[in-house]
Amino acid sequence: MFIQNTWYVAASSEDIKDKPLGRMICNHRMVFFRNLDNEVAALEDFCPHRGAPLSLGFTSGGNIVCGYHGLAVDCSGHAAAMTGQNTSQFPKVKSFPAVERYGFIWVWPGNAELANESLIPVMHWYNNPDWAYGGGMYHINCNYLLMIDNLMDLTHETYVHASSIGQSEIEQEPVKTTFDEKTVCTSRHMSGIKAPPFWQQALLAQGLPANEAVDRWQVCKFSLPTHVMIDVGVAVAGKGGYDAPNQYKAASTVVDFITPESETSMWYFWGMARQFKTQDPAVTDQIRQGQGGIFGEDLQMLERQQSNLLHWPQRRLMKLNIDAGGVHSRRIIEKEISLETQLTT
Repeated sequence: MFIQNTWYVAASSEDIKDKPLGRMICNHRMVFFRNLDNEVAALEDFCPHRGAPLSLGFTSGGNIVCGYHGLAVDCSGHAAAMTGQNTSQFPKVKSFPAVERYGFIWVWPGNAELANESLIPVMHWYNNPDWAYGGGMYHINCNYLLMIDNLMDLTHETYVHASSIGQSEIEQEPVKTTFDEKTVCTSRHMSGIKAPPFWQQALLAQGLPANEAVDRWQVCKFSLPTHVMIDVGVAVAGKGGYDAPNQYKAASTVVDFITPESETSMWYFWGMARQFKTQDPAVTDQIRQGQGGIFGEDLQMLERQQSNLLHWPQRRLMKLNIDAGGVHSRRIIEKEISLETQLTT
């Protein structure tokens, strides 16, 4: 099950240009397209004429035109026109609130009357000259909760990402977990260690030595409905670690927007907002490529994990102290789903 009355990232702004985009969000089949004012609309991906996917059509005059028989539907879901036919009695296609902000398309799959744009999280790094951002998207065949587990417990980096960001000190350093009714935070701080390959490259880009001892941190922050922001970085050892002045560190925020597609699949929008070499697009491309490869390693593990869980549904999974972040995040999500269910019954 999913939280419905909330905003999810459905696509990047660049994904929706002159052609419609079909995408399933929380088991809702949707189509996204732009009107003549370049605003994004979201409708159920179903033509009321013969049930064809509207996403296989095209846009014309601010409407979406079904690619099967040419029924034009406007942004609110009303049948607008069809050559030689009277469509005045056609039922309205369901519409979903959609907003373009921070380079993403956000959609509200639940009760449209409850949609409040102020609930979209603020991305302080967007169009900010003190920050640079690069990212991408993966479609992953696993339940979205498995990705939240993955991001709230970075112990797996030692093994899954051994050649890039993993190192033995991660599992050796205890993780601290704090939480309240809406958020969860897991943090790990490592002192006087060698930076792994990914962070060695980041240090070099910042003009800092790559082979000297560093202090490293990982601070993972979960918030509803399914967002995880991770403050990560390394600083020259003894300069303050997480709080070191910018000239002594390479620091960034890993941006994770996790959007459920179905019970066994999800859209994963990933990126990194950084505060070093912000005006250098080559560094942005280098980090995007490296980060994309890292998340590709997660993809294989998560999909095989999901396959195992479906094959052995009766197996009980064990919990350790490192799982606390994911466990508390799941409880918050379950509570929110329960509250929504009570309001609709």
